[in-house]
Amino acid sequence: MATKKKKITNPVVLRLAEFFQRNGYVRRQSADRLKAEGTSSYKKGEEVRLVAATKTELAEMRRLLRDQGFKLGKPFTTAGTHRQPIYGKEQVRRFLELVGEPIPE
Repeated sequence: MATKKKKITNPVVLRLAEFFQRNGYVRRQSADRLKAEGTSSYKKGEEVRLVAATKTELAEMRRLLRDQGFKLGKPFTTAGTHRQPIYGKEQVRRFLELVGEPIPE
């Protein structure tokens, strides 16, 4: 059964959804690696990354996320683009629900 995407009417949430749909992505924790290596050596967790083309766009992205109550990770630059991470399973779930994206199991 296909689920309908919710219609977003809040302009702040709509803008965040646009950022995510353009080129954002979710990094998942590997349950197999966690089981094999344990928490002392495998530190990767759940994460959403939004990608900004400019510093101005990154600043807008960070402001919008803060306005929605997200705790932000430190942004970084890769291949000429700016990346804004959002760390933690609960924050990832909340972000995906907010922007109307399916939550991976």
